[in-house]
Amino acid sequence: MSERPLVILRPDPQPVDRIFSAEALARLNESFEVADLSGSTDEEAFDRLLPRAFAVIGQPDLPAERLARAVELRALLNVEGNFYPNVDYPTCFDNGVSVLGCGPAYAQAVAEFALGLALDLARGISREDRAFRAGTEHYLGAATTDSILLRHSRIGLIGFGNLGRALHRLLVPFNPTIRVFDPWLPDAVLAEADVIPSSLADVLGSSQIIFVLAAVTDANQHLLGPAELDLVPQGARLVLVSRAAVVDYEALLDRVEAGQFLAGVDVWPIEPLEPDHRARGLEGLVLSPHRAGGIPAAFLQIGDMVVDDLESLRRGLPAVRMQAAARELVGRYRNRPAG
Repeated sequence: MSERPLVILRPDPQPVDRIFSAEALARLNESFEVADLSGSTDEEAFDRLLPRAFAVIGQPDLPAERLARAVELRALLNVEGNFYPNVDYPTCFDNGVSVLGCGPAYAQAVAEFALGLALDLARGISREDRAFRAGTEHYLGAATTDSILLRHSRIGLIGFGNLGRALHRLLVPFNPTIRVFDPWLPDAVLAEADVIPSSLADVLGSSQIIFVLAAVTDANQHLLGPAELDLVPQGARLVLVSRAAVVDYEALLDRVEAGQFLAGVDVWPIEPLEPDHRARGLEGLVLSPHRAGGIPAAFLQIGDMVVDDLESLRRGLPAVRMQAAARELVGRYRNRPAG
């Protein structure tokens, strides 16, 4: 038997070469015995390997009866980005299995994209590009009457996890006033980050630019419904880049259509969006087809994170690059598979 611990590689729907550079894959194979089951539907092969697996890279079905056979398992490394309910997480924790997620790899990419949407909404960049191409452009101040600055603006963040923290670093140079609503964090944690802990109503009602960054949980689906969206000030900008289920889309589109506020949206309740969906024809809405985080630099960072953390775990040290799932929270997520 090999002295190298066995790692089962089953990252679907991620292709191996999307998330592992040649160098990262070489490191993985040097440190571990790798059973590559990517793209395989052979459950018998997976089950044969599972009893001696040190780690599983991917998000395969792992109910309690399957985990009972995984007597050597020490880590489950999710490389898709969502903790699905196809794993018995309490059993993982009871058995000392580290449950790790790749969310931090996407944070910077999504944060930069969110900032880009905010700048577009603040200055009408894509709107005026369309007008220019159509021959209906207006020069100088004629097309800037609704423009605003991010500098010294009032900004609200809904959610302050990996994404919120990454975006916060990008916003600091604009010297805005930043209010944050995140019911999972104590006010002291937010205050130490130099943001203002706030209620959802305060964030919505006091902000010129609102970033919706929260994950979907059992408690916040349609967190932003009609009553909440009615709090958004006239002429504000709303950027949605986290999860579609946080927002009531019909209510959102109604208010954009009525001219209450502008919005930039990267995630949708059903993807791909229907060809005749009314969102496609709305002015005041910047549309993006769920492309904020899935860029090569983010994907390849996942592979590097996986190898670094597996090597740490092999030495008896904790994982430090991927995000460790919290026993108290992992069962509360309600995310859907991306794309």
